[in-house]
Amino acid sequence: MKKSFLRTARKGAVATTAIAALTLAACSSSESTDGASGANGAAEVENADGRGPITFAMGSNDLDKIQPIVDAWNADHPDEQVTIHDLGNESGDQRNTLVQSLEAGNAEYDVMALDVIWTGYFAAQGWLVPLEGDFAVDTSGLLQPTVDSATYNDTLYALPQNTNGQLLFRNTDLAPEPVNNFEDVRSACEALQDDQNCLITQLSQYEGITVNTAGFMEGWGGSVLNDDQSPNVDSAESKEGLQALVDAVEDETISPESQEATEAETEQAFLRGDTAFAINWPYMFDSALDADGSKGSNAKNVEVQPLVGKDGVGVSTLGGYNNGININSEHKATALDFIKFIISEESQMSFAEKAFPPVLASIYDDAALAEELPYLPALKESLENAVPRPVSPFYDAISKAIQDNAYAALYSGKSVDDATADMKSAIESAQG
Repeated sequence: MKKSFLRTARKGAVATTAIAALTLAACSSSESTDGASGANGAAEVENADGRGPITFAMGSNDLDKIQPIVDAWNADHPDEQVTIHDLGNESGDQRNTLVQSLEAGNAEYDVMALDVIWTGYFAAQGWLVPLEGDFAVDTSGLLQPTVDSATYNDTLYALPQNTNGQLLFRNTDLAPEPVNNFEDVRSACEALQDDQNCLITQLSQYEGITVNTAGFMEGWGGSVLNDDQSPNVDSAESKEGLQALVDAVEDETISPESQEATEAETEQAFLRGDTAFAINWPYMFDSALDADGSKGSNAKNVEVQPLVGKDGVGVSTLGGYNNGININSEHKATALDFIKFIISEESQMSFAEKAFPPVLASIYDDAALAEELPYLPALKESLENAVPRPVSPFYDAISKAIQDNAYAALYSGKSVDDATADMKSAIESAQG
């Protein structure tokens, strides 16, 4: 079996989707956040037809994925060469480097690979070219949730580059039958031996608990924010989802190890055969199939499916990068063509072969690829049902509000009513 497609790099897409709360540094919520919500979109964009060499800024974790695409572009565009600027390994440092440059009005980075959770903030600051009018891009072939992750105030401000979605992993030795909803997971857990853990996921107090809390809220019909950006964490459906998560921790449907688990601990426990189920990112499936057997006795007894919720298919949080064009770029026409090139079939298949889940939907329907990767349909279904984290300039504060209060509800006896009320208050305070 070809095993390259979704071995999502531990330091790459996983870090992109599960990072600790980022330090805002020069990006405090007191700064102006209405610059791009109308002014830049309405005004004529300077250097709209500018062509020439451009710089593409991205974290070093995943540069091996983009390098072949840059090489292909450069071979065909001798007068419009793309130079990669390595932003380094740490997500917070990458963000701060971009912010400092953009706050100074610099044009040194023409195209920027933005973590999906940064997109709203960068758009709100007026730093990104709105992809409308002469900059409009056809996104009909892309997975819709990825487009939503790049949309702020009903305007597309970046073009999705790659994505990621969670999957439910099952050890078929311990849980032989697929599950259709979360109650089925509970039933499968009850059938296990007393000393066998059931489901492990990421509930340590970092971005992982935000992702999983939002997933339970969405999977029970709620959400973190309403369409108008007002908090929805205290809706009946959102509270029901958080209560389901609390109940699963209390009755140990979710294993006690989850309290301190990140993606790494989740992978280790599941591949050792310690748990019957795990929620994690797609790379773990590939790890389970390592031929040398070093990952554990259950290595060849793993199946995956989309997450499950209250009544059926659950809701994964979306990860990945969005490519934005610097409002100060002098070569915006070249920048636009380059980000379009990244979502071409050839480029997206290159991602597929280099361990990056692509955003082009047709890649997931490639028959040859699906034959080599039997979990591909599950991933596509997960992505089609995924929900982006809030596209908000206040995302960091929203995430912290969820982390603090969900953790207290799960492990410190705080009631769901109090936890969601405090989440709502903290989010409202952040939004001003």
